[in-house]
Amino acid sequence: MVRDISLSKALDQVVSLVVEFMNSDSCLLYLLDGKEVVLCAAHNPQADTIGNVRLKLGEGLTGWVASERRLLAISREAYSDPRFKLFTDLPEDSYEAFLSAPIIVRGRVVGVINVQHRDPHTHTGGEMELLNTVGEQIGCLIALASIDSAVLAKTDLLELVLATAKRG
Repeated sequence: MVRDISLSKALDQVVSLVVEFMNSDSCLLYLLDGKEVVLCAAHNPQADTIGNVRLKLGEGLTGWVASERRLLAISREAYSDPRFKLFTDLPEDSYEAFLSAPIIVRGRVVGVINVQHRDPHTHTGGEMELLNTVGEQIGCLIALASIDSAVLAKTDLLELVLATAKRG
């Protein structure tokens, strides 16, 4: 969040860190585009999946997380869940365990982050909390990316904070 890099590169780095910290086999990050979530970053992206894998809100496990704004943890046979949607281009569709959290900015869902394991895996409370926290941090990253750096340079941050404190 403090370095001047593209949002795309930052998201790529986030999914790689999540795989490393959670000792998972995959991390996929989807962002909202209208009424769909679109795959925007993956730990090991398959050719032609970034920007092309799309789910409607409520569709598949990922779309369900986006529409319900809730964490979802499945420890085995995630592909058997009735909400599951198969994509032939994603090897993760055959993975057993699935953990997913919404990405929220100012109360609005803007995406979903998924972590998957090839083998059955019972997600701990710490893992669930970590993914929720990562989702919150990605939300902050997206909010910052949407601010024009010229506007940010001209903003009187102290006045912004004090004006908010006076109203509240």
